[in-house]
Amino acid sequence: MKRFSKSYEIALSAIACAFAAMALTLGTYVDVMLAAGYLLAVFALMVPLSKEFIWGGALAFIGASLLAFLFNIGGILKLAPFMIFFGLHPLVNFLQKKYIHKLPVHIAVFAVKALWFDGVLLFLWFLVGPLFGLNELSFYPELAKYIYYIVFFGGTLLFAAYDYMMFLCQRSVNAIVRRIRR
Repeated sequence: MKRFSKSYEIALSAIACAFAAMALTLGTYVDVMLAAGYLLAVFALMVPLSKEFIWGGALAFIGASLLAFLFNIGGILKLAPFMIFFGLHPLVNFLQKKYIHKLPVHIAVFAVKALWFDGVLLFLWFLVGPLFGLNELSFYPELAKYIYYIVFFGGTLLFAAYDYMMFLCQRSVNAIVRRIRR
């Protein structure tokens, strides 16, 4: 692989950081765009990783999270899932793909990532849900009784599909960024 200068890494990471921060900010201000803002921010954070800039990707995540937080002081609860899972997931996937080569270790890493995702879902249910009035809904008692089963089975299946798609998206981002000439 071609060796890039530090200034190229910084510039590419800064562009990714700015785009991710804008997507997150738009998502927090326009409620129907929150999921799209997360997805666009995740794609933006994949750009430095496509050139194997691990530190650039990590700093882009930190910068995007801080900028989005500063632009949305009241919307920290909307940014929390991105900060604790969705923003770090591309970096973890990159490290997994680059450094782990044995199938049993891949399975163990997948299990840890699935538990991490399930933990984020439970965090959203127990801490963020009551703040938005979910406990006042009529189906809440029935859902609360089985929430661990729903999150463990449904969340793990949802995460398996999400994780596979994010690996495919990283491959697509790699192909697009490969076309960028210096």
